[in-house]
Amino acid sequence: QVQLVESGGGLVQAGGSLRLSCVASRSIYGIYTIAWYRQAPGKQRESVALIKGFGDTNYADSVKGRFTISRDISKNTVYLQMNSLKPEDTAVYYCNARPLLDPQSSGSWGQGTQVTVSS
Repeated sequence: QVQLVESGGGLVQAGGSLRLSCVASRSIYGIYTIAWYRQAPGKQRESVALIKGFGDTNYADSVKGRFTISRDISKNTVYLQMNSLKPEDTAVYYCNARPLLDPQSSGSWGQGTQVTVSS
């Protein structure tokens, strides 16, 4: 299984920006769908954004136009650029890698990184 290491979380004021990084232990191009999830206190984990094996992307309506998922193939890294942050974006953010050839797999998960947005 691929291992994932996350970084970039922190405390910001509303309207600010953060960039989260998810570094994979092996190549992800053409092999994995990489997704960012988040879980806020008292809520279930929800998908935020994903990038498929060859680059197609999707976003949750709540973050569309504010968040951008991208990748650096040479570094085996997926990024989540978060702009115009709102207090409701406060959550633990998780990176997930799911094999394209095993779509029912839960895949591999990062450890999570805390994002806190103050009013």
